[in-house]
Amino acid sequence: MNSTISKATLGRLPIYLEYLKSLDIVENELVTAVNIAEGLKLGEVQVRKDLGSFKGLGKPKLGYNTQKLIKQLEDYLSVEKGSSAILIGIGKLGRALLDYDGYKTFGIDIVAAFDIDEEKIKLSDKYYHINELSNFLQNNPIKIATLTVPKETAQEITDILVKNGIKVIWNFAPIKLK
Repeated sequence: MNSTISKATLGRLPIYLEYLKSLDIVENELVTAVNIAEGLKLGEVQVRKDLGSFKGLGKPKLGYNTQKLIKQLEDYLSVEKGSSAILIGIGKLGRALLDYDGYKTFGIDIVAAFDIDEEKIKLSDKYYHINELSNFLQNNPIKIATLTVPKETAQEITDILVKNGIKVIWNFAPIKLK
């Protein structure tokens, strides 16, 4: 597998994985780039190029073994290993993301959420005050965070996340982070 995959391709890999998992494996033992492109309304050339990042999986004119391609994508995305994540900002978007079951498809479990609003924090034993963020991160092996906070606080919280070992930040705040 090529270790230098572009950010754009990396962003599409979970979409391919979700699509492939939705297929009936018995009926779709092999899947072509054309099939995937049509199913996802993407360009065939783009799909071929993206999947070309995984050397040796496709067979010309036959396609990809669906189960092997799923396994390769899961391995690359670390789905099988599972990852714990946190969410910061329990507003409307934050709650919607907490209710979204799609994270589990990719082996991600949101184990805690943080906010400044005491009333929101009382709603679940998985919710914590933002002041507890650093301590929580120092005591738990978290590498992924989702940020759904106002732009005024986004950079400050990002700095705390990075300082405490977060490697991946999904930013839904309306600001470009440094």
